[in-house]
Amino acid sequence: MERLEKVNSFQEFVQIFSQFGNEMVEFAHLSGDRQNDLKDEKKKAKMAAARAVLEKCTMMLLTASKTCLRHPNCESAHKNKEGVFDRMKVALDKVIEIVTDCKPNGETDISSVCIFTGIKEFKMNIEALRENLYFQSKENLSVTLEVILERTEDFTDSAYTSHEHRERILELSTQARMELQQLISVWIQAQSKKTKSIAEELELSILKISHSLNELKKELHSTATQLAADLLKYHADHVVLKALKLTGVEGNLEALAEYACKLSEQKEQLVETCRLLRHISGTEPMEITCIHAEETFQVTGQQIISAAETLTLHPSSKIAKENLDVFCEAWESQISDMSTLLREISDVFEGRRGEKYGYLSLPKPMKNNANLKSLKPDKPDSEEQAKIAKLGLKLGLLTSDADCEIEKWEDQENEIVQYGRNMSSMAYSLYLFTRGEGPLKTSQDLIHQLEVFAAEGLKLTSSVQAFSRQLKDDDKLMLLLEINKLIPLCHQLQTVTKTSLQNKVFLKVDKCITKTRSMMALLVQLLSLCYKLLKKLQMENNRWISVTNKDSMDGKI
Repeated sequence: MERLEKVNSFQEFVQIFSQFGNEMVEFAHLSGDRQNDLKDEKKKAKMAAARAVLEKCTMMLLTASKTCLRHPNCESAHKNKEGVFDRMKVALDKVIEIVTDCKPNGETDISSVCIFTGIKEFKMNIEALRENLYFQSKENLSVTLEVILERTEDFTDSAYTSHEHRERILELSTQARMELQQLISVWIQAQSKKTKSIAEELELSILKISHSLNELKKELHSTATQLAADLLKYHADHVVLKALKLTGVEGNLEALAEYACKLSEQKEQLVETCRLLRHISGTEPMEITCIHAEETFQVTGQQIISAAETLTLHPSSKIAKENLDVFCEAWESQISDMSTLLREISDVFEGRRGEKYGYLSLPKPMKNNANLKSLKPDKPDSEEQAKIAKLGLKLGLLTSDADCEIEKWEDQENEIVQYGRNMSSMAYSLYLFTRGEGPLKTSQDLIHQLEVFAAEGLKLTSSVQAFSRQLKDDDKLMLLLEINKLIPLCHQLQTVTKTSLQNKVFLKVDKCITKTRSMMALLVQLLSLCYKLLKKLQMENNRWISVTNKDSMDGKI
C-alpha cells in the first residue's frame, strides 16, 4: 500500500497493483480462516466488517489511483484516492487488533449503546428481585433506567421520527419511570414485611414494568424499521447517483453542487437511520454491523462527491467516469446490504435468528491449487489488462461468498449444492486466469470453461425449480423471481461465447467475465435463499409430524 501511494507512472502502478491484488486475495483467505476460527461472535462481526471494507476498497483503489495518475493536478482526485487509503489503513488496523487481541495505545472497548441490550440487562436485574431482595441498590436501578430512556432521545429528537411515534415513545418512557417508582415502593415494603400479599404485589410490579419496556421496545423497533424501509424504498431507483453521473459527463458545475447537496442530505438520513437501527439491533454482532453500515455511508457519500467533482472538471475522462461508477456501485451495494440488515434485525426481534455475516464475507482459499502454473499473456494493452484484473478480482471475491453459503449445506447434500459447488470452482479458475495463473492456458480454454459454466447454471435453475414445487405460494414466488434473473444471464453468456470478435480478445473476455460475475452474485443469493427455505420447510414438516403423532397418541388414549 505504501508503494502504491507513491507511484508516479501508470506502468509502475499496474506492476505494483498486480502484486498488491494477489497479496490482498491471500490476506482475505487468511483473515477469512481466522474469522471462522473465532469463538467470540462480537470479534467475528468486527472481522467481517473490516474484511468487507478491504474488499470494497480494493476495487476502489484501482480506479481512484488511475484517476489520480491521469489527472495529477486535480485536487478532488487526490482527495478521493486518499480517502480510500485512509479507510483501508483503519480496516487493516482493526484486523491486527482482533488477531493480536489487544487495543492500540491502551484503548478500551466502547461499551454498547444499544437500547435493546440495556433493556434486556435491566429486566434481568428486576427479575432477580424474585430470588434476592438485596441483589442491588435502588439507586442503581433508577440510574440504569434513566440511561436507557436518555438513549431514546435519539428517536424523539430525530427530525425523521413521526409525531405519532415520538408521542408514543415519550408516553411509554413516562410510564416506565412511574412503574419503577411503584416497584421500588413495594420493594422497600417487601424487605421489611415477608407476607404473601407483598410478594404478590412485588411480582405484579415486576410484570408491569417488564410489559411497559416490552411495549417501548416494540415502538422503537417499529419506528426504526419503518423509517429504514421507507428510506430504502424512496432511494431504490438511485435518482441522485444517476443525476451526478449525467452532471459529470456534461461538465455542469452548477448542477454538481445541487446534486452533491442532495446526496449529502440522503447520506445524513441513512447515517441517522443506521444509528437508530443500532439501538434496536438486539445483539452485539448486529450492532457492529449497523456501525459498519453507518461508517460506510458516511465515507462513501463524501467519496462519490469528490469522484463526481473530478469527472465534472474532466468530463471527457473515461477513467474519471469509471471511478465514479465504482463508488456509486459501492453505495448501491451498501443500500442492498442495509436491506439485508433490516431483515436480519427483524428476524432477531421476532425470535428467528439468521445468518449475519454471509453478505460481508471475503474469499476463502480453494483447495488443490498450489501446483497451478503461471500464464504470461502476449503483450496485452496495459489498461485493458488492468480492467480484466479488476473484474477478475471481483469474481475471485464472489467465489468465497458462494463457498460460505455452500458450507452451510454440509448435512444437506443435493443437486443444488453440487451445481453450486461446480460453478464456484469454475469461477475461481476464471479468476486465476485473469491473474495469469491456473489450469486455463489460452483464451480458447477460457471460452470452453464459460460454456460449461453457463450450462451448469441452467442445470442449477432446473434443480431449484424442482425444489420450489415443494414450497408454499409466497416462498415459491420469491424463489422463482430469483431463478428468472439467472436464466437470461446463462443464455446471454452462451451467446457471447459463441460470438466471433476477431482481433478483440480482451473485449470478449471482458464481456464474459462481467456476465460470469453477475451470475455468481445471483448464485450466492440463490444458495442463501434455498437454504433458508429448505430449513423452513423442514421445520414445518417436523411440526406437522409432531402434531400428527400427538393426535395419534391422543386417539389411542
